[in-house]
Amino acid sequence: MTAREIIDYMETLRDEKQRQGLMRFFKTGAGQYGEGDEFLGLKVPQTRAVVKLVTDLPLNEIPELLANRYHEVRLCGFLLLVWRFERLATKRLADDAAAIRGRDEIVSMYLDHAEQANNWDLVDLSAPKILGRWLMLPTALGDKMAIIDALAHSDNLWRQRMSMVCTWTTSRYGDPSWCLRYALVHLHHPHDLMHKAVGWMLREMGKQVSMDLLRDFLELHVHEMPRTALRYAIEKMSDDERKYWMTK
Repeated sequence: MTAREIIDYMETLRDEKQRQGLMRFFKTGAGQYGEGDEFLGLKVPQTRAVVKLVTDLPLNEIPELLANRYHEVRLCGFLLLVWRFERLATKRLADDAAAIRGRDEIVSMYLDHAEQANNWDLVDLSAPKILGRWLMLPTALGDKMAIIDALAHSDNLWRQRMSMVCTWTTSRYGDPSWCLRYALVHLHHPHDLMHKAVGWMLREMGKQVSMDLLRDFLELHVHEMPRTALRYAIEKMSDDERKYWMTK
């Protein structure tokens, strides 16, 4: 299949009732964070099913999917990048020169089209599995921290969210430093979606690496954290400990 054939096929799956529901759910109205986003009305399992059919799509066809007007088509493109990256990120291929080049090419394409991931689900289903895993692997792209810093300090909400949620994977691999760094960068972010992302990643860091590290972070910053971020960060703690932090 070509990208154009995939798009044509996905358009035949359009579901008007689901489309209306998804547009409300993803806040596509005027002034909302997803303003102007267009949907076909496909749920994520339907899009994943399409991805399974077209995994042999040439890499140079994927940008056409990423640039498409429809949310689900863009998701298909991002999930294809995830699929390709994961197959080059196995333990056996971690240090393989050809695999490093392949992973770097995918990361570069992902970063070039980052603003096409213009809703939280597109970011959350791709950034941890591409950027987060890449941070734990050899690369020839240069300074990893500078690359993620550029996302964090951009003026685009979705690039900023990528810098935060990619740390889900680094925490899962036992490295809390990325999460702690970007939680601080985004601690005073004005948008509720970033408050949720910061709290969520801190919670995961505590669960995967060290609850004491999470508590240390809270001791230093609980007085300045948005309440949404705090609620997300302490969600898995006991009732008594949650009350303690919320009172502080």
